[in-house]
Amino acid sequence: MSYVDEVYERVVNQNPGEVEFHQAVKEVLDSLKLVISANEENYRKMGLLERIVEPERIISFRVPWVDDNGNVQVNKGFRVQFNSAIGPYKGGLRLHPSVNQGILKFLGFEQTFKNSLTGLPIGGGKGGSNFDPKGKSDREVMAFCQSFMTELSKYIGADQDVPAGDIGVGAREIGFLYGQYKRMTGLYEGVLTGKGLNYGGSLVRTQATGYGLVYILDEMLKHNGKDLNGKKVVISGSGNVAIYAAEKAQQLGAIVISLSDSAGYIYDESGIQLDLVKEIKEVRRGRIKEYADVVKTAVFTEGKGIWSIPCDIALPCATQNELDIDDAKELKKNGCFAVAEGANMPSTRGATDYFLENGIYFMPGKAANAGGVATSALEMSQNSQRLSWTFEEVDEKLHDIMVNIYAKAADAADRYGVSGNYVAGANIAGFEKVVDAMMAQGIV
Repeated sequence: MSYVDEVYERVVNQNPGEVEFHQAVKEVLDSLKLVISANEENYRKMGLLERIVEPERIISFRVPWVDDNGNVQVNKGFRVQFNSAIGPYKGGLRLHPSVNQGILKFLGFEQTFKNSLTGLPIGGGKGGSNFDPKGKSDREVMAFCQSFMTELSKYIGADQDVPAGDIGVGAREIGFLYGQYKRMTGLYEGVLTGKGLNYGGSLVRTQATGYGLVYILDEMLKHNGKDLNGKKVVISGSGNVAIYAAEKAQQLGAIVISLSDSAGYIYDESGIQLDLVKEIKEVRRGRIKEYADVVKTAVFTEGKGIWSIPCDIALPCATQNELDIDDAKELKKNGCFAVAEGANMPSTRGATDYFLENGIYFMPGKAANAGGVATSALEMSQNSQRLSWTFEEVDEKLHDIMVNIYAKAADAADRYGVSGNYVAGANIAGFEKVVDAMMAQGIV
């Protein structure tokens, strides 16, 4: 049995039931077989893979809070500090009923390589809780966030661990969390990113993941003789990533024809009216089906099925494993020639393999959605320098970072004889930097 297979078997045996974590580890390790085989004896001696798949630290805690009826509720809170070889832990906080330790380990593992690809000095981490902010009052969300941060504040800091937002954690939640951190520590520092602009936040942070997704998609298409102009694009989700991916795609001449949420999806053949989507989702916190109530050219369909819509380009921006092999086959049959992931691991392994084997240009999430964390790191830089950059300055830096990520993934794929396989390229390029740092720092 190869070293890679041994380590994967160990991961499965020691982390039972954590299927998303298993999936993420297998995808990365399979991509790295070419790299590992060239250094297998040394890596095995140093226990390198065993260390890279094991989080440095997992903090688990209870989060008691009082609801509007005066009843005490209790949720589970986590922070997975996965790898700090190249910088302080950096990764979002997710508030969603599906959150558990296994999902956060998968996200923290992915984050380690994603952050490496940005070229910025940030390690990998992830955290969150099974608390659901949907349907909660502002007071209830504040009560939860204050309780959560009371415990989390013991383990984070501007040079130690810098969380950000993720699913369920937007500007409101970041504000409550940051206020409690200051209250607990007495420190006004860049310990959280995604902050409001009037207390240390960065311009472009709201748009960053969606914009970055389209920047790297555009770069991939250019290098393969294609472009976005006039192409029909299907995007899943209707949160920040989806909305601002749609905005940038439209700016580059694409026609975005679909968006979704957990209830279903809208199809607007004439092109999505983003101003209306922003009004529904960002102002009213409503459901995407409300779009079809207003726009007569739009149709709302309940449930899944968004990937059955004929398109040129698909951008899965909702959640993990939302696009399976049957969806991949449907996209191919209907003329889709490019897929880029705005969410974390939204394509199953079967779908990913199908894309690669059938000539569909495919950019994986750890490269394609790195714009969010890259801009978070730029926010950290501004906080450290007590500066505030213009929208244009941050956007230009983001664009350059995404172009460089494409170049790193393409170069690594070329060097190891798998040209055009951006999954392998991104994994190899991210791995190389982390491993060099780990080897240099000894057995830690």
